[in-house]
Amino acid sequence: MEEVTKVTPPLLERRARQRQPTVSVLKSKLKQGVTCSGPRVRSTLTGFFPVVRWLPKYNLREYVWGDLMSGVIVGIILVPQAIAYCLLAGVEPIYGLYTSFYANIIYFLMGTSRHVSVGIFSLMSLMVGQVVDKEMFLAGFDLNEDSGPDAFNATLGINLTAGKLHSVELMGLQCGRECYSISIAAALTFLAGVYQLIMAVFRLGFVSVYLSSPMLDGFATGASFTILTVQAKYLLGLKIPRHQGYGTVVVTWINIFANIHKTNLCDLITSAISISVLVAGKEIQERYKERLKIPLPTELIVVAGATLASHFGELNSNYGSSVSGHIPTGFIAPQVPSFSLMPRLALDAIPLAVISFAFTVSLSEMFAKKNGYTVRPNQEMLAISFCNIIPSFFRCFTTSAALAKTMVKDSTGCQTQISSLISALVVLLVVLYFAPFFYALQKCVLACIIIVSLRGALRKFKDIPAKWRASRNDGIVWLVTMSATALISVELGLLVGIVFSMICIIFKTQNPKVSLLGRANDTDLYEDMDEYKNLMPPPRVHVFRFQSPLYYANKDSFLRSLYKAVGVEPFLELTKRRKAEKKAKEMSSKQAKANGDKNNGEVVIGLIQRELDFHTMVLDCSAIPFIDSTGMATFKGLVKEYKEIGVSMLFANCNTSVIDTLQKGQFFGENDKDMSSLLFHTVHAAVLHANSTSTESKSEDSVV
Repeated sequence: MEEVTKVTPPLLERRARQRQPTVSVLKSKLKQGVTCSGPRVRSTLTGFFPVVRWLPKYNLREYVWGDLMSGVIVGIILVPQAIAYCLLAGVEPIYGLYTSFYANIIYFLMGTSRHVSVGIFSLMSLMVGQVVDKEMFLAGFDLNEDSGPDAFNATLGINLTAGKLHSVELMGLQCGRECYSISIAAALTFLAGVYQLIMAVFRLGFVSVYLSSPMLDGFATGASFTILTVQAKYLLGLKIPRHQGYGTVVVTWINIFANIHKTNLCDLITSAISISVLVAGKEIQERYKERLKIPLPTELIVVAGATLASHFGELNSNYGSSVSGHIPTGFIAPQVPSFSLMPRLALDAIPLAVISFAFTVSLSEMFAKKNGYTVRPNQEMLAISFCNIIPSFFRCFTTSAALAKTMVKDSTGCQTQISSLISALVVLLVVLYFAPFFYALQKCVLACIIIVSLRGALRKFKDIPAKWRASRNDGIVWLVTMSATALISVELGLLVGIVFSMICIIFKTQNPKVSLLGRANDTDLYEDMDEYKNLMPPPRVHVFRFQSPLYYANKDSFLRSLYKAVGVEPFLELTKRRKAEKKAKEMSSKQAKANGDKNNGEVVIGLIQRELDFHTMVLDCSAIPFIDSTGMATFKGLVKEYKEIGVSMLFANCNTSVIDTLQKGQFFGENDKDMSSLLFHTVHAAVLHANSTSTESKSEDSVV
């Protein structure tokens, strides 16, 4: 009878996967996308307007008091900040109120976060203001404060300043200073919203992954320095234009010290009192936050007190103190943003779009995780895009989620976005009835509100030692981004931060940790001999680990570290042997001539081969997530070169991605015939195979 040999199946067997043709995949997705039905239309609309899903399920008894309380409190905080941040944005105070109103309404309809407060944000206002000032300067406007009478009516198409003040033609109308500034801001906001909409449609949310947390923290801190510097002149009552170009922080402080003798004492005293009250209120709030059920409305108290003091003390006429001026009531008719300005603003809108989106999505995800629900990042991007596109028709500027107001909402019992609706109603009351009462409010008070709101960002300096201890790489990224943002410009600081973060990652992959592994006692566990004690290297086998992807950029680093670790570079070893053979051949030839022996030379050549202290090298690929074609070619070269000097190369712990790349490049030969002798699931299996192969080859040599 013939014996039937059983073939032992492999320990791990790959699943056979069949990829569908790309054309059929595209056809099915296209068919699915254009299919129209009642349920699909309903699903699309409820997905686009999440409020339709959650509002009918609103638990009035459980949620209403928390939403009402947080909405009113945030609205009270929002009003003075909306007026103050217009100083940063370079536009009239009424537009900050418009922006806050529309952004809250739209996010209420489209947002998926229950807690995020979307509206004006100091960083966005600063970036808008820099673009506005640049374009105003290029158009020939005087950037000095109080350079002329209010030109708000120019936004309604009424030219009150022709022949008196500088104006430009925009969309067929003569546009004064205030009209032109808000036209720039609205066009910039429209573009930023369009960019965000494009990112949402094409699902480009992955862009935010390149904005690391240390980079964003450094960027926010550097921008806070710029905001502080820009507002410092208001504290002293100095009328100096905002610097255009790079180095705003340095140049502005030089100008401030050059004009320090022109300080308005009334503004200085008011600023000192306002900052003292605001800081005291913040400190009391932080110290007794567990006892205080609601935040202290410190900003509103300061604004109300300062407005009354300025009005009855006639600080503007008696002491020359700059005031907010007339803030009209009501809304203006919608107007299409100026398309003629957009080509000049196309590049400026990109950082605004990215930062606005990144802050909104990160805050929504952070508070969703904290409160135990989920958000849809792509819908968040759609929501913030429409929070910019639609309000741009109503003379608003760029918005995003704001951390401070979101934290206030969360701490005051907010349950849903009904709180945003209530905040919008508070702002609406101010727009319709109370706005003119802020006429006498000093600009230095608004600057104080802005500066005190930066305390959180400026406190990040305390975290530098801890950040440095936790990760030097993150500490360096923070410092570089913060310095570039503060000392060069906000836009370039963002670019420098992103590029530098990427360079750090590339540097880490080009100089990764490498190690030789040893065996722990009699187990099958192998670890780094430099990091762990009592490990023994396997006899005459080197186990090498490379902790990085292997691709074109770090191929040379991989080879250098490997040669250094094992102490043998194949090419140099081969060259030494050839030189030794040549020298031995010459010597044997001389001896043969002298002795007349023809075979002696061959014997000498055979004796000079140097035996290495290892016969096999095992490459532990567990820390190599992927390789490219260059990495595969490197593996091929290593196998070939070490084979020439009598050393075998084996590979262990390769993931499926690396295996697939090697198979596609026919690394294991035709039909993967050498796969079982080159590739192993564990390091220990590779070491056992190396020793058994070496024993067999030695026995064969002894037989020969």
